[in-house]
Amino acid sequence: MLLSVVVPASSLANPTAEELISGAPQAIPVKGMVTMVDIGAKACVPCKMMIPVIESLSKEYEGKAAIVFIDVWKNPDEASQFGISTIPTQIFYDKDGKEKMRHTGYFSKEEIVKVLKGLGVE
Repeated sequence: MLLSVVVPASSLANPTAEELISGAPQAIPVKGMVTMVDIGAKACVPCKMMIPVIESLSKEYEGKAAIVFIDVWKNPDEASQFGISTIPTQIFYDKDGKEKMRHTGYFSKEEIVKVLKGLGVE
């Protein structure tokens, strides 16, 4: 039996902060927005340290920048898509979709904010 999932067009065009940090695969980078994607797993120790940072940033920057979390333990194909060998890894894209920076390991909120500001996000 074939099942299909219907996703509202509005959520595809403008995903909410909650959808972006759900851990599910996403279209990265988000079109027309500075995007930070945290590739990790909700169960790894340094990744767990990133969860409150990502949740906070996703609320603060909703509508200004896309803050995304993808759980590669639940979605293992995503690691190879992004060339990830160590988690957590954060990847930053400018609003034109060009990768500008990668960081591996825990990354503080203050340091992430500096990168986002450097990419023109206020």
